[in-house]
Amino acid sequence: MSKSLINATAIGIFDSQFGSLSAWLDESDKLIRLSFHIQQDLEYAKRLEVIRDDTKVEFVAQQIYEYQRGIRVDFDLPISLYGTPFQIKVWNELRKIPFGETISYQTLATRVGNPKASRAVGGANGNNPISLIIPCHRVIGADGSLTGYEGGIPIKEKLLAFEKRCHANA
Repeated sequence: MSKSLINATAIGIFDSQFGSLSAWLDESDKLIRLSFHIQQDLEYAKRLEVIRDDTKVEFVAQQIYEYQRGIRVDFDLPISLYGTPFQIKVWNELRKIPFGETISYQTLATRVGNPKASRAVGGANGNNPISLIIPCHRVIGADGSLTGYEGGIPIKEKLLAFEKRCHANA
């Protein structure tokens, strides 16, 4: 679990067409984690004594609902990122990948200024605390293969197919 969760004050659960999601908020109601690992997150929240309040995360759920209807292609949620300077640089670059498009880890490494750092970029991608909002699912292998995703490869496949379908119909 991320160190950012030490700052969590609330967790909420909501459903999407891609699976149930847990949203964690800090004291400023900024999103610090979005995850498909509901049971694990609820257990961790209990240990941290973080209050479950599904209504508190409705603003997050609303933007996810708009996304899954193809209305929203970018998110403008208030977020707080906790990570190394390199991780934050990678996560910010991920937010620039357009809806319906994919890039390789190599391309992402080049975009963050270190073309030889594709493995480090993969590590930062794997530690992305705000899945879907920071679209790490849009990063694929150089050969087009789908590699790891916080929610699992089947969810990554669904997300990419959904975005491709919406992008084609736009």
